[in-house]
Amino acid sequence: MNVLDIQNIFTEAEVKINQANGLSELEEIKHFFLGRKGEIARIIKQIPELPEGKRPSAGKEANIVKNKIQVLLQNRVQQLKTVKEKSQKTDISLPGIKKELGRRHPITIVIDEICKIFEHIGFTVVEGPEIETDYYNFKALNIPEGHPARDDLATFYLPFENTLLRSQTSPVQVRIMKEVKPPLRVLSPGKVFRPDNLDASHSFMFHQIEGLVVDKETNFAHLKTALSYFIKKFFGEDVAMRFRPHYFPFTEPSAEVDISCIICGGKGCSVCGRKGWLEILGAGMVHPNVLKEVGIDASVFQGFAFGLGIERIAMLKYGINDIRLFFNNDKRFLKQFA
Repeated sequence: MNVLDIQNIFTEAEVKINQANGLSELEEIKHFFLGRKGEIARIIKQIPELPEGKRPSAGKEANIVKNKIQVLLQNRVQQLKTVKEKSQKTDISLPGIKKELGRRHPITIVIDEICKIFEHIGFTVVEGPEIETDYYNFKALNIPEGHPARDDLATFYLPFENTLLRSQTSPVQVRIMKEVKPPLRVLSPGKVFRPDNLDASHSFMFHQIEGLVVDKETNFAHLKTALSYFIKKFFGEDVAMRFRPHYFPFTEPSAEVDISCIICGGKGCSVCGRKGWLEILGAGMVHPNVLKEVGIDASVFQGFAFGLGIERIAMLKYGINDIRLFFNNDKRFLKQFA
């Protein structure tokens, strides 16, 4: 091996690189000259066979040629890319491509509308964590040990002590009552999680929105007035409302609230089960045990709370018969909402 051999390799490489017309062809040339079994590697393997005095200069020359070939390859790659870019000129005679704009999700639309209604009568929107403790999700809300809601089949427990995915947005109210002194008037929307089987009316993840008022003279009449205002604003002035006695551990007295069916106007149809009424939310006066747990004197302050499922309200508002449509990400469905 001599210097002339190395120079011949460089000359050959230079010619092939300059004549290359594509990136794949350049990749083959790179492999031929600079690969593990390429021409430069073959030359370097012969250096130990040279007389000791010629080895350093031969090694230096081989590295110089290697670097020169690398530079030639880089330059040619850039040249080919530049030529390609220039050849791809924009044809201004072609029709434009319309960019698809995102839209608000129907669940978001309903949450925003409900929040605006209650904000108009003094409510403030607050949020809380979706990963909760047993204390905030159950104990502080007067839900005793052994209650069905605490069962593994009704709650997503996490592999950390006393932690779970919240099954309701009520824990936000507990946190607010612990942090802020009354009077309070708050609204807490958000995701909740329960291990329900997925079908047309159930989902393991859905949305709730809960309201809480705590003041010195708060009573059940205030609760009825607030909910009546909401129902008239959201569903229309012609919708009737009724309260039915119910039981919730965190309110006493408690009630479920029905509205006259917005599909049939209260006459009876398949949507309302021929009853003329639709159950939409639960409500009641905050239980004294809950107030005591958060450090509020129940002899001075009273409160009311209410909660409703957003998906159910949205299904009524838009005439949707399957809750799964909200989460399937079907653009045909989502495009219907402003």
